[in-house]
Amino acid sequence: MKIIFVNRYYAPDHSATSQMLTDLATALAAEFQVYVVTSRQRYDDPGASLPRYELDHLVSIDRVFSTTFGRASIPGRALDYLSFYIAASLRLFHLARRGDAIVAKTDPPLISVPAGWVARLRRAHLVNWLQDIFPEVAAELGLSVGRGTAGATLRRMRDASLHRAAANVALGLRMQDRVAAAGVGRERIHVIPNWADGVALQPSPREANPLRTEWGIEEKFVVGYSGNFGRVHEFHTLIGAAEALCAQPDIVFLLIGGGAQITMLEIAARDRGLQNVVFKPYQPRSQLGQSLGVADVHVVTLRPELEGLVVPSKFYGIAAVGRPTIFIGDPEGEIGRIVRETASGACVGQGDVKALVDAITSLRDDPEVRQQMGRNARRAFDLNFDKSIAVAAWRSLFHALEQKSA
Repeated sequence: MKIIFVNRYYAPDHSATSQMLTDLATALAAEFQVYVVTSRQRYDDPGASLPRYELDHLVSIDRVFSTTFGRASIPGRALDYLSFYIAASLRLFHLARRGDAIVAKTDPPLISVPAGWVARLRRAHLVNWLQDIFPEVAAELGLSVGRGTAGATLRRMRDASLHRAAANVALGLRMQDRVAAAGVGRERIHVIPNWADGVALQPSPREANPLRTEWGIEEKFVVGYSGNFGRVHEFHTLIGAAEALCAQPDIVFLLIGGGAQITMLEIAARDRGLQNVVFKPYQPRSQLGQSLGVADVHVVTLRPELEGLVVPSKFYGIAAVGRPTIFIGDPEGEIGRIVRETASGACVGQGDVKALVDAITSLRDDPEVRQQMGRNARRAFDLNFDKSIAVAAWRSLFHALEQKSA
């Protein structure tokens, strides 16, 4: 049985979907034939030209041609998607055979539709790995493609791919409910959360972190945000808290990463004269343990209307390094529920700047509670979110598909 993943990004790209896919493909390659059909681009560099073919850790990587307009314009992005749909579908048709598994992620959106057509023609198993649910995400973000006649048409196409799939993998219980609401039987919906590598990421004392010295924040109480500053996240609450706390020189907000809203945040911090906000670019994955361990507490955000459509994966790395999470959003949502039930942080409502300020100062002033929350986070991680747990669940799924083909 071959397992053929299709996603627009793969290592050495640093995006979250790329890192998850790289972890899983590499782990499975010791037991299965694993192929990855991907693009030649990087998430933050559409003009990159990665090697056409590559064998890495026993994974056969096939990087197909696509246009390289990037995310600057909607027409350019649409052409990038269309060219990848065509090239990836042709390559999938060449690779897939009866009984193989085609695993479609969700970048570009609706790649499961052409992947499903190929799976049907080749009598392969389609597995949808849902990192988000499109076009509902687009609709909630106010994009016309997700609404009206266009949105309804795309939902019908998406629903057909969900119904035809041998398995649909959701990232959490709320996402499982969204898929079930589309009429998919729960026996074909598997909940496998995203993960972090608990061997590579370990709790460590803040005093031992060299980045605190390098970045000149060794004596500060550090509120961190690490990863993608995407449109699904809300940052007005965070920047409001930074402004409210700007007179407290021992607190600094450390924002690491990039994305659609990073420029807005940089302008907001500059215009408000916020010297307590520090920006850093994405850090190499090899230094992820250090960059996550810099902070005393991390912030994770998700707009409440996107619950069940997206699950922020940054929480798992935070838990792995034993740091508390302050979640901004719906406390009954996927991450909010985990934070509450495991006592690994605090939840505040979107827009509630005072509650966020109170949570930050409370954790600063009570190191024993903060450290206990960090230990709780690591305990919850070890029980539920380590990479080994997710890989075992995926392996079990593929063995079940093998048995169906036997």
